[in-house]
Amino acid sequence: MYAASAPCWWMALRLTRRKLFGRTLPLLSLFAAFSFVTMMFNLPLPGGTTGHAVGVGIAAIVLGPWASLLAISLALTIQALFFGDGGITTLGANCFNMAIAGSFAAWGIYRLVSLGSVAESKRRVVAAALAGYVAINVSALLAAIEFGIQPMLFHDATGVPLYAPYSLGVAIPAMMAGHLTIAGVAEAVMSAGLFSYLRRNEPALVGISARAPLERAPRRLWGALAVVLLLTPLGILASGAAWGEWAAKDFTSTAGRAQITAASGNSAAPVVAPSGLARLANLWTAPLPEYAPHFVKSAAFGYMLSAMFGVGLILAVVWIAGLWMKRAAESKR
Repeated sequence: MYAASAPCWWMALRLTRRKLFGRTLPLLSLFAAFSFVTMMFNLPLPGGTTGHAVGVGIAAIVLGPWASLLAISLALTIQALFFGDGGITTLGANCFNMAIAGSFAAWGIYRLVSLGSVAESKRRVVAAALAGYVAINVSALLAAIEFGIQPMLFHDATGVPLYAPYSLGVAIPAMMAGHLTIAGVAEAVMSAGLFSYLRRNEPALVGISARAPLERAPRRLWGALAVVLLLTPLGILASGAAWGEWAAKDFTSTAGRAQITAASGNSAAPVVAPSGLARLANLWTAPLPEYAPHFVKSAAFGYMLSAMFGVGLILAVVWIAGLWMKRAAESKR
């Protein structure tokens, strides 16, 4: 999945490089930060698991698919490297599913549904909602397929799966039930709401106004991001892990196996952790695993600090990348 994602990252950088010196770079950092924070708000899903919106729908509408996939990929990379969310070995798959496929699905649906509509048309709001809904469900379906084919591709001599233990018949219903009914709806509502807000207040961002493109993200949007940052402790109210996001230790406890079984259509969980999963469990140790700084006693405060740290990292990475590209361009003159 890294190999599948790499050409898309390369093409995205190539196609957006000229725009990054103008309006796109600050907006890219804004939507990367927004996506990072959005994914910290866990939603309770059927089976005792959790899910989250991604923010890919509105990112694709505003930035276009190529810049959107860079923004979402950056958010996912910061999550994996510093917070252990998603993981290093699965980063290529997560980026392909949510950043790449999600961005193109959202952009395509929005353009198709809104085709020929006037600026004030309600159809554009519906198009934005459908863009978010379809994008997150496409991402979930791809993830379910990747989970479900692993027992066929990776197993030991006796046929015991090395990584994900469940087949397609279990993985697809387990993943899609919550995304089709809850996570997808949350993404749709968020996409439609933000689109409506931008259409009223910043029409140039959603391609409605003929005004010159903005050279920086509007202050009010940064202010909205700051408010959402302060609300991140609400994201830990929903307990339980996302389906498939199991650590090796989850298979060693009775409670852990019971949760996995319940979330998997009552298909019994393995009594021991899959050997490949256990072998790779300590490949990378994140500095702030599970968004819980060890030096902070309050879980809610630690979660909010992690959100602020993650957003700060995203802004720093984008700023450094901008300086590097500017100097590289000047050196060619």
